[in-house]
Amino acid sequence: MGTKNIKVRYSDEELQEFKAIILEKLAKAKENLETLTEAFANNALDASDTAPTFKVLEEGANIRSKEENANMAARQQKFIKDLEAALIRIENKTYGVCRVTGNLIPKERLRIVPHATLSVEAKLMQNKK
Repeated sequence: MGTKNIKVRYSDEELQEFKAIILEKLAKAKENLETLTEAFANNALDASDTAPTFKVLEEGANIRSKEENANMAARQQKFIKDLEAALIRIENKTYGVCRVTGNLIPKERLRIVPHATLSVEAKLMQNKK
């Protein structure tokens, strides 16, 4: 095999580095989801009887809070799925390859957004559509 100037994938060592980053983020995301789920469950159980005026205000705040918790929980679930998919790409050795351009996504971007599947160029092209 001749030497190649263009790198088509990250080395196994580099993939292990990204795997460690992803596993750490995954643990935090699961912890956050658990906290949100507990908060959501506590809000559902918190039906204390107070003065009627406070009750109406409290219910409004609880509904908004429940919606916010549900939205944040949904975002955490999506983030967890994206991180788990990134782990699969690491196992397949396709991690860090832009799904549009086929080029390697720079390490700096992957360290910040470890579940990225698009290079910045591809993302910008997508946003212009």
